[in-house]
Amino acid sequence: MAEAEAVVVGAAAPGDVRFSAANTRRVHRAQNRGETVTERPWQRLEQLATVREEFDLRKLFASDPERAARYTFTAGDLLIDMSKHLVTDDVLAALIELAEIRNVTERRDAMFAGERINTTEDRAVLHVALRMPPDAILMVDGRNVVADVHDVLARMASFAEAVRDGTWTGATGEPIRTVVNIGIGGSDLGPAMATRALAHYAHPDIVSEFVSNVDGADLADVLDRTEPETTLFIVASKTFTTVETLTNARNARTWLIDALGDHAVASHFVALSTNRDEVVDFGIDPQNMFGFWDWVGGRYSMDSAVGLSLMIAIGASAFTEMLSGFHSIDQHFRSTPLPANVPVLMAMLGVWYRNFLGLQSHAVLPYSENLADFPAYLQQLDMESNGKSTTLDGSPVAWDTGPIVWGAPGTNGQHAFFQLLHQGTSEVPADFIGFVHPVADPGGHHDQLMANLFAQTEALAFGRTATEVAEEGVRSDLIRHRTFPGNRPTTTILGRALTPATLGQLIALYEHKVFTQGVIWQINSFDQWGVELGKELATAIGAEIEAGASADLDHDSSTNALLRYYIEHRQRTN
Repeated sequence: MAEAEAVVVGAAAPGDVRFSAANTRRVHRAQNRGETVTERPWQRLEQLATVREEFDLRKLFASDPERAARYTFTAGDLLIDMSKHLVTDDVLAALIELAEIRNVTERRDAMFAGERINTTEDRAVLHVALRMPPDAILMVDGRNVVADVHDVLARMASFAEAVRDGTWTGATGEPIRTVVNIGIGGSDLGPAMATRALAHYAHPDIVSEFVSNVDGADLADVLDRTEPETTLFIVASKTFTTVETLTNARNARTWLIDALGDHAVASHFVALSTNRDEVVDFGIDPQNMFGFWDWVGGRYSMDSAVGLSLMIAIGASAFTEMLSGFHSIDQHFRSTPLPANVPVLMAMLGVWYRNFLGLQSHAVLPYSENLADFPAYLQQLDMESNGKSTTLDGSPVAWDTGPIVWGAPGTNGQHAFFQLLHQGTSEVPADFIGFVHPVADPGGHHDQLMANLFAQTEALAFGRTATEVAEEGVRSDLIRHRTFPGNRPTTTILGRALTPATLGQLIALYEHKVFTQGVIWQINSFDQWGVELGKELATAIGAEIEAGASADLDHDSSTNALLRYYIEHRQRTN
């Protein structure tokens, strides 16, 4: 692996204040660390980034009739158009060379081989094993983990189908009509997102609910619309000690026991965990515990036992179809040469914008109401994975890492934040996701939806010049207001339909994109130490709140004052 390097930036394009400022920030950071560039493709990309006039999409398309065809790729059942990006063949070549020099293929192969690439926790990273076919063999510490995966999947399928067909009943003999997944982070975002995405596959008589927030309103809202006799709770926590999850689970258990008695817990609670002792102590039969492994990170776990609520919703067959979709992109990522490897290309475009053009955020815009939760899911996948500032060898990074990821479904976003995308002073690369066939189309909706998707990417890329506005007869004092600069980069991802397989492909596409960027930035994408400090402080502060006015507070003056105010007024209302 190449040694850590700084970013030495050439002069910005004349008059481009924003890019000059971004470049200056990178120069100062590099100079403060006393580092120098050592890799030719990085230096080449820095040089290319200064020639801003080369990235005029109007000119690039006009001069190259084959641009759209050359920059459009397929992966699985997905069509991915990258032609509306601020890149040339020279930029792409340098980006691919950077990926080669930073050992993306070697690192990828090490992951698929089960090597312990999560170095800070000394773990393998094997979410790809969760979707390998049953006849695959992947040995880790002398054990074929694929066989273990399919053992769990078989148990999940048996349980899910028993709930779906009414064989599994509650304590009073009633069939299950509501399934409540209690988890947080990766134990919530994935199954919740996928259950909404695939709602058109769901069992007609079973309602799926998700509780994650430790705010009591979250649990109370769900319990208010459910009946104890017909509710199944799935408690998802690898260690079975996650504070938010166990707080919600214990109160759900109290609600159930108050209605049906202690004996009902065994029929109405199952666990997704590896901590048998804690599960048994909670009152759950260990036969109803579904495990997973330390080589599965939470944000990569929805296709493990963490997806049990999803499997109950859509059925084991559809869940298996989703796993096949994941696996097809795994194979694409593993075997496709880098210049045509879609996750790698998506990753390197992100590197180009983050490290060389100074763009800080990335929008994900699904033109599908069923994918409304997809941007939030990708926020965790990307920002928890690559929100790091320390390299694998413990050095401070000398370049920017993960972007801020956000988004919302089209067309809602068009009437909220697209104004900034089109005419604001911040440029935001964006992914537009759409489907040829709709989930539902009561009468012409889908064509209108997709017309908006295509129109937005065209408008963002090519804009409207002052001359064009003037030719429309607009008053001279309004011309600037109605001019669109264009040159706003987008990727368009088209699927045939939002099926379980397509959803698996979409998720895997972004998983491997995030992986590739982590390799380029030389960080560990598979730990999340950044969430730990707040948890530790919250535990201590929680004890102080419980102690009330007698608590001996030893925080900063702001935190002390806030705690005193909260404790005083909380006690008054009690």
